[in-house]
Amino acid sequence: MSDQTVAEHPSHFWEKPVYILAVETSCDETSVSIVRDGEEILTNVVSSQIETHQRFGGVVPEVASRKHVESITWILAEALEQAGLRPEQLSAIAVTQGPGLVGSLLVGVVAAKAFACALELPLIGVHHIAGHIYANQLVHKLEYPLMALVVSGGHTELVFVESEGRFRIIGQTRDDAAGEAYDKVARALKLPYPGGPHIDRLAHEATDAVALPRAWLEPDSYDFSFSGLKSAVLAVLNQANMKGVALEPSAVARGFQDSVIDVLVEKALRAVEAFGAKQLLLAGGVAANKGLRARLEARCSEAGVPLLAPPLSLCTDNAAMIAAAAFLKYRRGQFAPFDMKAEPLLKLEAWSV
Repeated sequence: MSDQTVAEHPSHFWEKPVYILAVETSCDETSVSIVRDGEEILTNVVSSQIETHQRFGGVVPEVASRKHVESITWILAEALEQAGLRPEQLSAIAVTQGPGLVGSLLVGVVAAKAFACALELPLIGVHHIAGHIYANQLVHKLEYPLMALVVSGGHTELVFVESEGRFRIIGQTRDDAAGEAYDKVARALKLPYPGGPHIDRLAHEATDAVALPRAWLEPDSYDFSFSGLKSAVLAVLNQANMKGVALEPSAVARGFQDSVIDVLVEKALRAVEAFGAKQLLLAGGVAANKGLRARLEARCSEAGVPLLAPPLSLCTDNAAMIAAAAFLKYRRGQFAPFDMKAEPLLKLEAWSV
C-alpha cells in the first residue's frame, strides 16, 4: 500500500503551527518529542537504558523491547505535559520505522499507530538516519547540496544530500561501524559500556599513542572498514601481554582514536570537494566525540568548508530529530498507511521524499 498523498487530507496545513509528536525506539532509548514547524523543540523526553545494558556489555534486544513497553506510555504523557499541549492540538504523529532492532521498533510503531488512530491524525514513518542528519535543522540553516558524515554505533556513512530530503549514500562501512569498533576496543581495554566516551576521554589524557594502521581501502573509495583496526588493537594487546610489557591504556586509546578520526575526516573532506557540497554535516551518536569534532573543525576551517554539528543532546538517539525529518514528509503530504510495518533494514535512499 503506497503512502497517502496530500490530496487526501485538508490543504490548510499552514494556517496554524504544525506540531509533530515523534516517537523514537530504534535501539535502547525511549524518546518522545514535540517539535513545532520542523525547527522548534517544545519538549524532547529521553529515557536511556544504558544502566540496564551495562552489565551485559552491550544492548540485549529482548530486554530493550521490554523496557520500551514499560516506558512508552508515561513518556508520551510526559511529553504532552511538558509542551503544554492538548492531544487535539497535534498535527501529525511520527515514528522511527527503521532501521533498528525489530522488537524495539515495533513498540514505537504500535504506540504511534494507536495514538494517530485515536486522534485521527496522519502517521509519518521516518528513517532513523534521516533523523540524525536533520537533527542539524533544529539548530542550523541547511544549504544544498550538502554532505553528511553519519557516525554511530551501527552506521558509518557518507551521504550526499542533493536537495531537501534526497539522499544518496556514496560511502559506508564494509564491516564494523565506528561505534561498534569503539565498544569492542573498550571491552578489550576493560572499559565500561558504552565504550566511546571512555576511549575519547583516555585519548585526550594520553601523552603518547600506539602506532596503528589506517584502512584507506581503494584510492577512489569513500567506504570505511574498522574491523581490521579492531583486530590490530587486539594483536598489540596480546603481544604486550605475552612479552609481559605493560601498555598504557590511554596510549592504546589515542592510537585507536587517531586512526579512526584520520580516515573519517579525510574521506569526508575529499567527498565534499568531489561533489561540490556547500556544507559538511556531522551526525550520529559518535558525533559527540570531542576528538572527532575538534579534528573536523580544524580541517574544515583549513579547507574553507562550513561544518555543522548538532549539540551533544541531539547527537544520540532522540525523538526531536525524528520530528525534524518527519516535517519534510508532512510538507509534501506524504503520510504512511496504518498497515505500515517496522523495517529493521529500511534503506535510506528508498525513504527519500
